[in-house]
Amino acid sequence: MKSFNIPEFYKSPVISKIKQLRKLNDPRKTDFSPTLLDFGAVRFFISRHFGFCYGVENAIEISYKAIEENTDKRIFLLSQMIHNPDVNNDLVNRGVRFLMDTSGNQIIPFSELTKQDIVIIPAFGTTLKIEEELHKIGIEVRKYDTTCPFVERVWKKSEKLGEENYSIIIHGKYNHEETRATFSRSEKNAPAIIVKDINESRVLGEFILGNVSKQEFEKTFEGKYCDFFDTSKHLIRVGVINQTTMLATETQEIADYFKNIMLKKYGEVELKNHFADTRDTLCYATNENQEATYGLLKQPADLAIVVGGYNSSNTSHIVELCEHQLPTYFISSASEIISEKKINHFNFRNQEHSVTADYLPNKNPIDIILTSGASCPDSVVDEVLQKILSYFPTANSVEEVMKKIMN
Repeated sequence: MKSFNIPEFYKSPVISKIKQLRKLNDPRKTDFSPTLLDFGAVRFFISRHFGFCYGVENAIEISYKAIEENTDKRIFLLSQMIHNPDVNNDLVNRGVRFLMDTSGNQIIPFSELTKQDIVIIPAFGTTLKIEEELHKIGIEVRKYDTTCPFVERVWKKSEKLGEENYSIIIHGKYNHEETRATFSRSEKNAPAIIVKDINESRVLGEFILGNVSKQEFEKTFEGKYCDFFDTSKHLIRVGVINQTTMLATETQEIADYFKNIMLKKYGEVELKNHFADTRDTLCYATNENQEATYGLLKQPADLAIVVGGYNSSNTSHIVELCEHQLPTYFISSASEIISEKKINHFNFRNQEHSVTADYLPNKNPIDIILTSGASCPDSVVDEVLQKILSYFPTANSVEEVMKKIMN
């Protein structure tokens, strides 16, 4: 797989080395067990897969290349390049400006742009409408397009589904940049509708079977289907694609559900004429990170710390998996760790911060699961580890532990 030129300040002396060691020892990625860092008084279990994925590294390389190659021009990011505050803030500090927020609200009007300006397309991609607006200005959209190749693969799948006269069911968060971009491509090729989860899928499935009224359908999916969607004829042949950062198991559950709906309505013989197998739209990195989290959770521990941007979809899903098993703290950086007694963390469900006291149990040793989302730099995870270590003056040194790991 291609390697990317990532700024050194995103790497770290502990986390990056562990990743490299695991990569060398397990090139086929078959071992999902965590790495143990035993400091004596505290032990960290580090996930097999986490942090920058292929798509994120690709986006970072292109973005910094845009800065290096255009010192005499204005540079804009269409919206957040990835969902990580450290990366986005560093780009802003280098003079890059945001045109829109993550919800698609305009910060700087396109009317202020000229064809001499540089616009970076984020890793999530963008809608066809926005691309067209930039083309009209004369901006070379493709030059610094950081759209993840695995997102583009989903778009190609939607095109193929449209060519085969399937309607497209998108598993995603309808207001997420990637889902908006995917919906834009999908509705160009076929009737498209967005389902957030299995509960919304069941409403749609029961509507297909005739057990839910059109009024309930319209209420549930308001703003989530294309303008030309005809419920009387566009739910006869369907295929499921996804926002690549959703839970892989949930996407599969949704696809299996609609397969069973079509089986129930049309029978085994006719199933292939009504349901398309689209499991290959799952992102490998999202899948690996989630599988590694399952492997991580086989390890008994006292708590989990998950590091990442609070608007990061893939990070919130890792948090969700961990929360089912043990106390889990979702933080964006080491600065959220107030002391050995208090931690400030984020609840992605109600979008609120809270402070928890005595998050570190009074025991010896303390076992901590540590992982991050796909857009979080190793250096940020390293800082979290180092800060917690600072509360254990009798702990073994980093040098001693790393020497043992590397030998």
